[in-house]
Amino acid sequence: MNKGGVFIVAGPSGSGKDTLFKVLFKKRPDIKFSISSITRAMRVGEVEGEKYNFITREKFEDMLKNDELLEYNVYIGNYYGTPKAPVVAAIEKGEDILIEVDVNGAKSIREKMPEAVSIFIMPPSYKELKRRLSGRGTESEEVIEKRMHESLSEIARATEFDYIVVNDNINEAVDDIIEIIQSSRLMLKRQKNLIDGVLNNVES
Repeated sequence: MNKGGVFIVAGPSGSGKDTLFKVLFKKRPDIKFSISSITRAMRVGEVEGEKYNFITREKFEDMLKNDELLEYNVYIGNYYGTPKAPVVAAIEKGEDILIEVDVNGAKSIREKMPEAVSIFIMPPSYKELKRRLSGRGTESEEVIEKRMHESLSEIARATEFDYIVVNDNINEAVDDIIEIIQSSRLMLKRQKNLIDGVLNNVES
């Protein structure tokens, strides 16, 4: 059995990742999602084990000491990280798994798992990015400009990724991601077991 693939997905605020994922996993429930471990309190509407596992700070720090994380960061005093074990387990089962991270997290995972395929979700234009970030109508211009600056900083690092998917039309963007996942299954590094299986059974 061939091993599964790891797909790192990043994109700035305003790129529409959450909406993309909802449609993607509805179309392809066979693709697994890497659940992050975090130390902040659960918010209203969040469900344990859906997108996050809510754990204690002590547990997270134990995971750090034991090298059980592919990447992590600290935001407003709380830890966020990607556990290694579920990703490795999915690969060994031949399952494809998607990891949502920021650009720094993506860099860390690529260093530990160079075979991973990285995808950057891009807004279609500067104008559309600003429209999306301003869409809530509840934030000041100063906050919007700060978010724009952060998003543009991430977009400037899109060249670090293997693929760019422009999220202009949700269904088309989802189909692009599925095509990337499908085509990666045909790459030599994912087919090596098949080649070895044939060659090892050649009659002498």
